[in-house]
Amino acid sequence: MPSARNQNLKTVRISKKLILISLFFIVSSHLSKSEENLILRVMTFNIWVGGSAGKQPIEQTTEVIRKSKADIVGMQETRAGGKDSSQLIADSLGWHVFAQGGNTSILSRYPIEENSPNKWGVVINLPNETKIHFFNIHFRPSPYQPYQLKGIPYGNAPFIKTEEEAIEWAKKARGDQVERMFLDITPVLESGNPIFITGDFNEPSFQDWSERAANKKIVPIAVKYPATFNVVNAGFTDTFRKVHPDEIKNRGYTWTNKTTPDDPNDFHDRIDFVFSKGVEVIDSRIVGENRENADIVVSPWPSDHRAVVSAVKVPKKSKSNESKVLPLRTKQSSNLSTQGEK
Repeated sequence: MPSARNQNLKTVRISKKLILISLFFIVSSHLSKSEENLILRVMTFNIWVGGSAGKQPIEQTTEVIRKSKADIVGMQETRAGGKDSSQLIADSLGWHVFAQGGNTSILSRYPIEENSPNKWGVVINLPNETKIHFFNIHFRPSPYQPYQLKGIPYGNAPFIKTEEEAIEWAKKARGDQVERMFLDITPVLESGNPIFITGDFNEPSFQDWSERAANKKIVPIAVKYPATFNVVNAGFTDTFRKVHPDEIKNRGYTWTNKTTPDDPNDFHDRIDFVFSKGVEVIDSRIVGENRENADIVVSPWPSDHRAVVSAVKVPKKSKSNESKVLPLRTKQSSNLSTQGEK
């Protein structure tokens, strides 16, 4: 007859096995669910002259990414003094990075496999076996139509009064960049894969400069700004405006935290965007300096732009679409940077 001590040890061993088996099934069930419907957090972040102009250490810019819990970041103004800060930030996070040239980079928690012909975007391989196309841009800041319409001197641009003039000047300022961006995007629109566009457009959204906003005197007139209109017209969703559809109640200002809203020499607006296609948008938040202006707060704030981070649900790629990932030009190895001009 076994002793009470031996019996107790046997019971403990059995209990440990049962706990381990239960944990295995719980973890397996969680992984299976996450692989089928991956929650991805995508960020756009203008870090302001390589993260140095705000007189903060580069670690503070990295802290913004950590606190936002972003998985992929489209970054603008990455260079300062001839050095690219995106590589340092990616190294500190243990992430992959693709330096696009033109002062922009894409940083990713997940492997970057290849880039588009003109380096506007990359292909990223997610844990649920889905490949996504991720594009990141920084359009020209001048002429800047909100300042032209408000009579604020900037870049020697003339003052204007009408929507037609605003659209004309927006096309003069950024139209060629939008066209060249779409040269890389259009071939993958029908790939069946999720697609993202992040960036500092240096142009507001046509969804924010609405007739309603004009009637409320929030903006001087309604303007169908062409850059964002063309993106939405191509089938993309403005993730922030999807989650916050009322452009009167939630303006989502990303420009700027360096002046007050009543400053006669500035005009606050939303010019930093996360656009998506082929995913379910579930959340979108502003990341910035205080609770009054941001949903996620990091202080001191290192940039003159606020960031945007959006959460989306990415379905696992179906077998029927596996052959539809379009081949791009350059294969990427882990943590590889490639320089070039747009």
